[in-house]
Amino acid sequence: MNKLLSRTTAVSATLIAATLSMPVISAESHSSEINSAATNNADLQTLISAAQKEGAVYSVGMPDSWANWKGTWADIKSNYGLKHQDTDMSSAQEIAKFAAEKKNATADIGDVGFAFARVAVKKGVTQPYKPTTWNDIPDWAKDQDGHWALAYTGTISFISNNNLVKNAPTSWDDLLKGDYKVTVGDVGVAAQANNAVLAAAFAKGGNESNLKPAIQFFAELAKQGRLSFTDPSIANLEKGEVEVAIMWDFNALNYRDKIDRERFSVNIPQDGSVISGYTTIINKYAQNPNAAKLAREYIFSDQGQINLAEGYARPIRSSVTLPQSVQDKLIANDQYSNVHPVTDFTAWEKSARKLPRQWQESVLIHQQ
Repeated sequence: MNKLLSRTTAVSATLIAATLSMPVISAESHSSEINSAATNNADLQTLISAAQKEGAVYSVGMPDSWANWKGTWADIKSNYGLKHQDTDMSSAQEIAKFAAEKKNATADIGDVGFAFARVAVKKGVTQPYKPTTWNDIPDWAKDQDGHWALAYTGTISFISNNNLVKNAPTSWDDLLKGDYKVTVGDVGVAAQANNAVLAAAFAKGGNESNLKPAIQFFAELAKQGRLSFTDPSIANLEKGEVEVAIMWDFNALNYRDKIDRERFSVNIPQDGSVISGYTTIINKYAQNPNAAKLAREYIFSDQGQINLAEGYARPIRSSVTLPQSVQDKLIANDQYSNVHPVTDFTAWEKSARKLPRQWQESVLIHQQ
């Protein structure tokens, strides 16, 4: 994800602490909620002070150009005075680094894909921290002990070239009935392409352990000669070599706006899709643990969530009111009413391993 807009607004640490920690107070629990708010505020001020003593936070896999991390790091520097440095790497590399360095840690916090969150915990390289907005995070998107929580999501979508496709598809059924070619990417290799298959499976009555409905769907596209082998890259979209592509919504929206907003339509398939996302992990051996926890706290604050949305990452906290200019960049909330998270990771990993051969034998064999 590349950010197009960046944040330069500075907010004082005191104001941030107050706004992050104040819950809504009901009449029935007025007294206890006030006490809780006071405790939260005191705890957060203690965290801010401890983080400021550490003075810096070192991240991995959180570069300026991805999900507008640039805006968040700028805010953390201006609000709290923390220096920041990132080393970009993959989710697997981040976990391996935490495990290899142990007490000689050079990284405090990382950002990994949903499928890697449990791997990190299982390897024993994380430490928990629940931000004050914890209750706003859906149960499916967080670890009950606070080791991980998705800050933003991605959902499989369709991007259509309006110059080449008269009626942009809004469902898998539309896709099957169209007269255009469909690009899905390198199934069996690319995570985005594999998730496109899983999304079709969810829509067609399958699940993580049963991809057969999706395989049958793409086999039918192949029989029609409508499965394209063109890479769904921004360059190929710009050149007009892609009619419809299946990809993460954040990629599709970013590509659309980088090329020409009017040339492309981006839609979530209304008969079903898959939703995934990314979570921060705090290094168990972090040299600056409080700075890492404060970074997570800010990422889940209203402004932290808005920063992510400016980079096309869909915030996990649906209660956050996004500025109109940011809302206009994203897909309307009502398009996400039929999206499904992965709930059986063991089954999905097993299915994904079998997918390259299935794709070759049951889909590509039909392609003319």
